[in-house]
Amino acid sequence: MDSRLITHLRHVDLAVPDLAAQRAFYTGHWGLTEVATDTGLSFLAAEGSPEQYVVRLREAADKRMDLIAFGAASRADVDTLAERLGRAGVRIATEPGAVATPGGGYGFRFFDNEGRTVEVSTEVELRAHRKVEETESVPVRLSHVVVNSADPEGTVAFYEEHLAFALSDVLMHPRMGNMMWFLRCNDWHHSFAVARGPHPALHHASFELRGIDEYMRGTGRLLRVGVEKIWGPGRHKAGNNTFSYFLDPHGNTVEYTTELERLDEDTWHPGLHDFSDPMVSDQWGTANAMDEFVARKSFNDPDKGLFVAPPV
Repeated sequence: MDSRLITHLRHVDLAVPDLAAQRAFYTGHWGLTEVATDTGLSFLAAEGSPEQYVVRLREAADKRMDLIAFGAASRADVDTLAERLGRAGVRIATEPGAVATPGGGYGFRFFDNEGRTVEVSTEVELRAHRKVEETESVPVRLSHVVVNSADPEGTVAFYEEHLAFALSDVLMHPRMGNMMWFLRCNDWHHSFAVARGPHPALHHASFELRGIDEYMRGTGRLLRVGVEKIWGPGRHKAGNNTFSYFLDPHGNTVEYTTELERLDEDTWHPGLHDFSDPMVSDQWGTANAMDEFVARKSFNDPDKGLFVAPPV
């Protein structure tokens, strides 16, 4: 663990053509709180999280995932990581320096092997947050981000080699081979995962709720107002977390979850799980079947921002 300089997942940033519709969804139906705005920008926090924001929305002509942001413990760790990546030939998008988004801090950005922008920062001011109360069905934190990859083996290798992420579990299918890799940067089962897909894109962003009751209340609230559900409610085997997947107004998949497993990293051994077994996909047996039509919903549109750093 000594070489791992990433501490946790901070936020996921999305660019969309219709900012008003996207903001209304995430602040209204999804339960995030807008904490700051700027021209064409909206910063959304989770009530239970000390992170300044967990989702940033930016109005743009093209839909894209602007970046995924992770935390580091110190300026020295940020500088060390930037130096390591540069020596390894990884393309640096912005050199270490002041972070110009809410909460400030010190960080840098780089491109991963497929061109996604990744930010690593430290010394970001903590936000005054609160305990989410019983029955309150709003996100406590951003749980994890999953990406589609046309080269999943290469993408997994990139994050293992350069960011020291560790493999927790793999999902496989008898006909299709290995299909999803769960990676961790701390003792949560996964903060990041890579899915085999036709092109690089966001697969889904997942938000933790307080508990089972709050997770089910949130799922029901979205169903009642007609938000399109893709899959769920159910409970996965890998990670042992609950799941309900929905589509936001721009076709990004977002998930409500709770009770994601925390691991003893010193003793954990990755498992290989065959998701053609219904118990692997959904231990409860309550979700609709995972089939090619459900899977295709999360392929998303090809990301138009590869190897192009967002302007903000």
